Parts: sequence; C-alpha cells; structure tokens
Amino acid sequence: MGGTKGKIWLVLAVTAVAAAFGGAAYGSATPVGPLPKGPVVVVKLHVGKSYIVKLRKPAAKGHVWRIARAFDSKIVTETHEGETPILIVVTFKAHHAGTTNVVFAETRGETRHAYAARTYRFVVA
Repeated sequence: MGGTKGKIWLVLAVTAVAAAFGGAAYGSATPVGPLPKGPVVVVKLHVGKSYIVKLRKPAAKGHVWRIARAFDSKIVTETHEGETPILIVVTFKAHHAGTTNVVFAETRGETRHAYAARTYRFVVA
C-alpha cells in the first residue's frame, strides 16, 4: 500500500480510530476517592446572584484543587475560573431554588487520593 492512495487510507484509518476511542476520554478525569473531613461553608444566594469560591493554592508541588463530586447544575453552575498568586477563584451563579453541595478536593494532579476537602453548600432562594 504505497503512494498517495496508501497515505489516504492511513489517514482515514487513524481518523476512524481517533473518533472511536478519542472521544471517550475527552473531558474526563480520574474520579476522586474517599474525602477527608473538611470545613463546610453555607452559601445563601438568590436566583441570578453569583458567589466566588476562594481556595488557597496548595503548598505541595503538583497539588491542585478540583471539583470532587457531581453537583446539581440546575441550581448553580460554574461560570468562571481564575487564579491570583496565592488563590484559586471559582465563580458560581445561582439559577433555581434548591440546595446542592459543591465539593473541592486537593489532589496531586488528576489522582484519586484527596489530601484535603472543602464543601460549599449552596442554598438558593
């Protein structure tokens, strides 16, 4: 299978494999395992209002804060992420009345082990 025709088939084969298997991993991360006990912050908001979560950057090299558990995105959604030299900031907006927990875990990269946890209980009226 040489020449141009062979190259076209190779490109098609690689594209087909990428389409079949590449999409499954896109946007997914290793789930966070058991969480240590951590503080719970109760955030009371009205529909349409926003709240900024501020997390101190982890001191350990390679450690990150990430959302550890699913939350009800009908109640709040994440609208922005950013950072300062010492903080990670994540903005959430309230959409519907209800309660949901947004749980952050400090992990070493995208690993399962959680070194710390912070829970933000959003109560939206």
